[in-house]
Amino acid sequence: MHPRFRTLSGALGALVLLCATGCGDDDSGGGGGGQLDMGIAVANISLNFAHEMVLGAESAADHAGKVDFKAVGPPNTDGPAEVQLFQNLTAVAKDGIVLENLDPPIFTRPAARAVDRGIPIVALDTSPTDGSKVTFYVGNDNYALGELMAREALKRLGDDPKGEIVVGVPNPGTPVLDNRAEGITDTFEKEAPGVKVLGPFQTYSDPGQNHSSWASQVAAHPEALAFLGVGDADSYNLAKIKKEKSGKWLTAGFDVDPKTLDAVEDGSNFVTIDPQHFLKGYLSTAILIESVRENGGKLPDGWFLSPGGVVDSSNIDEVAARQKSPRAAYDWYEPVIDKLLGDQEAQLKPLKDAR
Repeated sequence: MHPRFRTLSGALGALVLLCATGCGDDDSGGGGGGQLDMGIAVANISLNFAHEMVLGAESAADHAGKVDFKAVGPPNTDGPAEVQLFQNLTAVAKDGIVLENLDPPIFTRPAARAVDRGIPIVALDTSPTDGSKVTFYVGNDNYALGELMAREALKRLGDDPKGEIVVGVPNPGTPVLDNRAEGITDTFEKEAPGVKVLGPFQTYSDPGQNHSSWASQVAAHPEALAFLGVGDADSYNLAKIKKEKSGKWLTAGFDVDPKTLDAVEDGSNFVTIDPQHFLKGYLSTAILIESVRENGGKLPDGWFLSPGGVVDSSNIDEVAARQKSPRAAYDWYEPVIDKLLGDQEAQLKPLKDAR
């Protein structure tokens, strides 16, 4: 792993991460700039995507000031364990919680109970279920990110490609991931009729299981044109397998784990799609704090669209510099943050349209 990638994207191995900002302030009460008790719950505290969201959220809380901010999440993707951690968090983060998860149905009732208790809840990265009573969501257009990955692959496959593409999804049934895979599949069907898309196959979020799953797919489809994953571990495990097998096929995935950035830098992966998780964590927390201090806890209604982008050989150095520290990340995102928070209405879409 290149040392320049370590600081921001290093994994957090603890079951529960507690981070407090502004703890020295003794003001109390949610509105008017008083001390706030808030937090974030994420699906997997050890994988890069969740770590980035936590760092963005912590940065927003720190910049707002007078926010005691706690972050919780299981060490591995475990929906029931996260439910318990979220419920525990509601006992202390009474002024508001940002909730990211990979299993929305099991959070429906816990989220609704929190809302009924008067705790503002922002859904992050995964849109909320109808019965959750959560009406504000910050996330990407994941279908569009899938389209973006497919088009980047098509640029490198030449005119009228023919063959097979294998698509993998770590957690089938999770909308954020399924939408990415759908965007990939639909784009190939529309723009490359000679390409047959296989899958999406389950590739698992656990890095070990993920590697085994992709190794099986590579063995089963040795003549495939490309192997494309939509999750965190997909990216670096596909690169590892490609190196092990001296593969000629294209490989790519999502997110900016240090190993993934290494794979883009050395050319093993032709791109990674960056959902810009730090930005989403920052935006969701900043809007939550603003809603409590200025609007009595009344959050906007709808889907706040957060952007994403491509990382390839043309911008890998710039993104690597962004990943050096949370401060470097904030400095890189600051113009975007200012623009999006300065005109929030422009980013709001109907919640039913979230994909």
